[in-house]
Amino acid sequence: MTNDIQERIKRLIIDQRLPSGAPLPTETELMELLGVSRNSVREALKALQAMGIVEIRHGFGTYVGPMSMAPMIEGLIFRTVAGHYRGEDSLLELLELREAVETGLIARLAGRIPEADLAELDAVVRRMEAEAAEGAVRAETDRAFHAALYGSLDNTLLSEVLEAFWDAFHRVRTDLVDVPTDPRVTCKQHREILESVRSGDALRAEGAIRDHFGNIRIRLRSAHRD
Repeated sequence: MTNDIQERIKRLIIDQRLPSGAPLPTETELMELLGVSRNSVREALKALQAMGIVEIRHGFGTYVGPMSMAPMIEGLIFRTVAGHYRGEDSLLELLELREAVETGLIARLAGRIPEADLAELDAVVRRMEAEAAEGAVRAETDRAFHAALYGSLDNTLLSEVLEAFWDAFHRVRTDLVDVPTDPRVTCKQHREILESVRSGDALRAEGAIRDHFGNIRIRLRSAHRD
C-alpha cells in the first residue's frame, strides 16, 4: 500500500510539473485525493523524503524536494564500506564505475572544449602544480579539474552523477585506506588530459584518462596489500 501511495504522489508531482520547492497538497488533501488514511500518507511521505523527492517542513507543510544525488551517494558509500569489510574489492569496483563513465565521455570532448573552459582547466592545473610543490595536491583541486573538464557538455544530470561518483569514492577512500600519492605524477597526468583534449586527439585523450585511473588503481591495490 505504501509503495502504491508513493508512486501516486510521484505521479502527482510529474503530472503537475512541480519544480523543487513547490508546495504539495496538505495531508488532508492527499488523504481525500488518494482515498487513504493519514498514517498511510505520512508513511509514504517519510519514504519519499528519504529519497529526496519531497521535503517535510514541520509546521509549514510538505514541498517538492531537491531531488539531489545525496541518497545515491550515501547508498554507494554504504555499499562500498560494507563490501570492504566483507573482504571484497568494493573500492576498486567503485573506481572502475567512475572510470567507465569518464572514459566513455572524454572522446566527445577532444577538440570541442570552449576556450574559456580550457583557460579554467589551465588555471586548475597550475594550482595543482603549486600545491604539488608544497607537498600534496588537494582533493578539492582534483575535483575542480574533473568538474570543469565535463562542464561544456552542459548536462546537469551527468554533472550530478559524476559528482556523486567522485564524492563517494573519495569519502570512502579517505575512511578506508591511506593511498600513497606522488603529487608530481598527479599534475603530469592532469596536464596530459588537458593537452590531449586541447589538441583534439580523441585516442590520446582516452589513453590519458585510462592512465590516470590506472595509476589510482595501482596505488589502491598497493594500499590493500599493505
